[in-house]
Amino acid sequence: MVLKPLFLKPVFKERIWGGTALNDEFGYEIPNEHTGECWAISAHPNGPSVIENGPYAGLTLDQLWREHPELFGRPDQPVFPLLTKILDANMDLSVQVHPDDAYAKVHENGDLGKTECWYIIDCKEDADMIFGHNAGSREELIAQIEAGNWNQLLRRVKIKPGDFFFVPSGSIHALCEGTLVLETQQSSDTTYRVYDYDRRDEQGNLRELHLEKAIDVTTVPHHDSVSEPRVEERKNAVVTTFVDSEFFTVYKWEIKGQEPFSFDYKYLLLSVIRGNGQLLHRGEQYDLNKGTNLIIPVGFGTFDIAGECEVIVSHT
Repeated sequence: MVLKPLFLKPVFKERIWGGTALNDEFGYEIPNEHTGECWAISAHPNGPSVIENGPYAGLTLDQLWREHPELFGRPDQPVFPLLTKILDANMDLSVQVHPDDAYAKVHENGDLGKTECWYIIDCKEDADMIFGHNAGSREELIAQIEAGNWNQLLRRVKIKPGDFFFVPSGSIHALCEGTLVLETQQSSDTTYRVYDYDRRDEQGNLRELHLEKAIDVTTVPHHDSVSEPRVEERKNAVVTTFVDSEFFTVYKWEIKGQEPFSFDYKYLLLSVIRGNGQLLHRGEQYDLNKGTNLIIPVGFGTFDIAGECEVIVSHT
């Protein structure tokens, strides 16, 4: 059987903080003007992507993982471990924190924890985000939360397009208004909300907070996980390795021309964030347009990408 790339139809999520950037920037057909999340490559039960091409068209990614493990190297994980999202923070997101695997296993019905990372596709001038806190002890963290001393407690970090942040479980964080981000994360939908600016939903209700669990899982004191990007200059591409962690490795491929790639023993998640190109493989040509999301299966062999585009790539 000749292996083909697996192109995926994304799933969209309405969020109180969402906007229209997923349509404006990527041409996605979003459901409404408060669309905050594109689950671009997802096997999570809360929003699985659907295969759009080839012999597996119509299957969801979680079905494919169960029924055709050979495409992924017959892994021993019971669930597809990664999730790629594109987030439109048209307003500030709630301040939140995620559990690690051990805590989620006990408290969230065996689900995965959530370590994630962000690539800043675009943001408004002088944008920032919340990343970490200033409490020196868990007692101080609790006291600051109970007193509502958010400006004193929360750390703000300036951001710009092209920045990358590794966000381990236990890190208090929030994207802020005017930010468009590609997120690579463990396949988890578990979020503990710490603070939501006292916003109300369409029914006038305050959104639920999860302070007991949030305090349990927050790393105290905060530790910045700084990842030093490694840059490889190729003939027609620049390959930047942003992070190589126990959960995922994430790259950016900047292609101008035609460049070969080979990851025969890894399945790859690819999302085109800028430009256009083609994937060339054994005489076949596949369009890679801005907003395209796909998986390269194990055993695919060497392939070329031609054109002028930027692609965020990840694997376990």
